[in-house]
Amino acid sequence: MAKEVSETTEETQHMIEKQLSKENEHVESPSEGKEMRVVMLSGFGGLNKLRITKKAMPEPADGEVKIRVKACGLNFLDLMVRQGIIDSPPKPPVVPGFECCGLIESMGENTEGFEIGDRVMAFVNYNAWAEVVCTSVDFVYKMPDEMSFAEGAAFSLNYVAAYMMLFEVANLREGMSVLVHSAGGSVGQAVAQLCSTVPNVTVFGIASCFKHPSIKNSVTYLFDRSMDYIPDVKMISPEGVDIVLDCLSGENTGKSLSLLKPLGTYILYGASNMVTGETKSFFSFAKSWWQVEKVNPIKLYEENKVIAGFSLLNLLFKQKKCDLVKSVMDKLLHLYNEKKIKPVVDSLWAVEEVKEAMQRIHDRGNIGKLILDVDKSPTPLMASDSTETSEAGEEEEETEGDNDIKERMPFIH
Repeated sequence: MAKEVSETTEETQHMIEKQLSKENEHVESPSEGKEMRVVMLSGFGGLNKLRITKKAMPEPADGEVKIRVKACGLNFLDLMVRQGIIDSPPKPPVVPGFECCGLIESMGENTEGFEIGDRVMAFVNYNAWAEVVCTSVDFVYKMPDEMSFAEGAAFSLNYVAAYMMLFEVANLREGMSVLVHSAGGSVGQAVAQLCSTVPNVTVFGIASCFKHPSIKNSVTYLFDRSMDYIPDVKMISPEGVDIVLDCLSGENTGKSLSLLKPLGTYILYGASNMVTGETKSFFSFAKSWWQVEKVNPIKLYEENKVIAGFSLLNLLFKQKKCDLVKSVMDKLLHLYNEKKIKPVVDSLWAVEEVKEAMQRIHDRGNIGKLILDVDKSPTPLMASDSTETSEAGEEEEETEGDNDIKERMPFIH
């Protein structure tokens, strides 16, 4: 961390000198010649749709800051974007990614409260997987001095989403119980940590069995996602649970609703069960949709149950609840400074290793957050044969331009 701070101080001074030099010029230099590395999604589909390329570097507009990116968060949602199975997907080519952190390099007008060199976290509506991003100050937050860039990239989306679902939507209070699916993922671990800040909260975690040794101390009870966990939960809590957080959808919707206590709240915040193979599958989509229990409003009324949905990105970019998110971020940073919460980083990947990182998420192999480290050099290739393993688990012949997808050994945090 000391090395990171030292490097940040030198970089900050360089940025200030560059900005002053730019302001003293009578004629502003054109930005057309400035380029940056980006991860580009050329179309919807498999890993071969991702490429590292060059793109013109953006400049901040009024109310925006320009951030020299140090780290980006990688989420399961990014995988769904790549496959094109989200609502209203962007038109390719597009740079994926919704969150990043780094140093403010320059600022547009009306950006009070920030200075060049500030260490910040930011939300962006795509374009995060790049060396430089420009985004509105409404979506930018200063990082604590003690927070590393890897932690910053693991913090914003997951912890804000977890906090808002628990406290803004479900009104978590002392003595309540929470069941969280994908408890070993980045949101699941954020949920577990936030629940520990409230007295006597029981957390039921559902996760793949190979993750249990690593996360068993973060939850009260832990169950294998491949087994029927309903009888075990009801044996411990016959009435059920107060809150269910579901990022899977499909058949888990009906199971989760059956576990709710009267006045309990079920929150859907994802649909990862729709993803099976490397590319979009109509069968998986249809199966997931068919397995969702068709909700009868009269039944909800009779059983006193609440069903809710949550999308942080829609809340920010479509519904413009920036002030609400800012107030939540302030509370979360206070908890971080009190050392009550701390992001769990699974692994760091070079930008050139984005395909391998996506493979790890697809395989549900991560415990915590995967990070794209912009300054990290790719790990030397270790495989020497001429075949690869696809996301569907099938062996494929190597195609030209895909040599960089061979297995690497990332730094495991």
